[in-house]
Amino acid sequence: MSLSLAISASPGRARAGWALVLLVLLALTGCASGPTANPRDPLEPFNRGVYRFNDALDTAILKPVAMTYRDVIPERVRQGIGNFFENLEDVWSFVNNSLQFKGQAAFDSLKRVGVNTVLGWGGIFDVATEMDIEKHTKDFGHTLGYWGVAPGPYLVLPVLGPSSLRDAAALPVDWKGDLVANVPHVPTRNTATVIRGIDNRSDLLKAGNMLEEAALDRYSFLRDAYFQRRRSVIFDGNPPEEESAPEASDATNPASPEAGTAPATPTNNATETLNSAGVPGPEKVKP
Repeated sequence: MSLSLAISASPGRARAGWALVLLVLLALTGCASGPTANPRDPLEPFNRGVYRFNDALDTAILKPVAMTYRDVIPERVRQGIGNFFENLEDVWSFVNNSLQFKGQAAFDSLKRVGVNTVLGWGGIFDVATEMDIEKHTKDFGHTLGYWGVAPGPYLVLPVLGPSSLRDAAALPVDWKGDLVANVPHVPTRNTATVIRGIDNRSDLLKAGNMLEEAALDRYSFLRDAYFQRRRSVIFDGNPPEEESAPEASDATNPASPEAGTAPATPTNNATETLNSAGVPGPEKVKP
C-alpha cells in the first residue's frame, strides 16, 4: 500500500502548517498541464513525482515500522491507542460540525468526548460507540466545502499524501485545532505524533494487498477515492449525482459544495473498493 493512502487517513497531516501552503502555491505556478490532463489534476506530472517519493518512503520506512508495531503491540493495546486519538479528533469535529450549523452532529461529537473521556478512561475505551452515539468526523476542509468552496486541483503533498488546493489551504486551521499538535511539552507532542502516525499506518496494512490487486494505476485510483470520499463526508454520506457540465454558480452554492469540480467518475467505485478492502471509512479518515 502506498504512503499516500496511509497519510490521508491520518489527522496528523495538519502538522505541515503554512509551509505546505507555500509549497502548494509554488507547485501551482511551476507546473503546466497538457491538453489531455484530467481536469481535476492539472498538476499530474508534479503529483506523480511526489507520489513516487511518498511510496518509496513508505516502502522503506513507514510500512516496516507499522508491521513491527502490529506484530509487537497486542491488539487490545493498539485499539486503545486508536480510541484515544479518535477521542481527541472528536473535539475538533465538534467545532467543525458547529461551524456547519449541524446541531445534532455537533451534539453527538460533544457527547462522544464527554462519555469516552469520563467513562472510557480518557478515551482508551470507545464507550460512546457502544451507546450508539454516532461519530461525525469533520475537519476545516470539510467545513469550507460545506459552505461552497470548491476543492480545486488535486495535490499530492510530500509525506502527507493526497489533498486538494482547498484542503491544503485548510491545513493551518486544522493544525491549530489539533490537540496533539498543540501540546506545549515538545517531547510529549513529538512522541504522541509519531505514535499516532504509526497506529494509523498499521490500521491499513491488512488492506494493502487487495488495493494493489484492485488498481492498475494506484495513483489514479487514490486520486478518485480521495475526491469521492471527501465529497461523501461533506454530504454526510449522501452526495447527490454529479453533473458533467454544472453551472458555474454552483461552485458557490452551499447546497452543492463540490459542484463544478470535474466530470463525474463512475459513482463511488473507488470508495466501494476501499471499503471492501477494509480501509476505514469516511467517519475515520480524510482521504
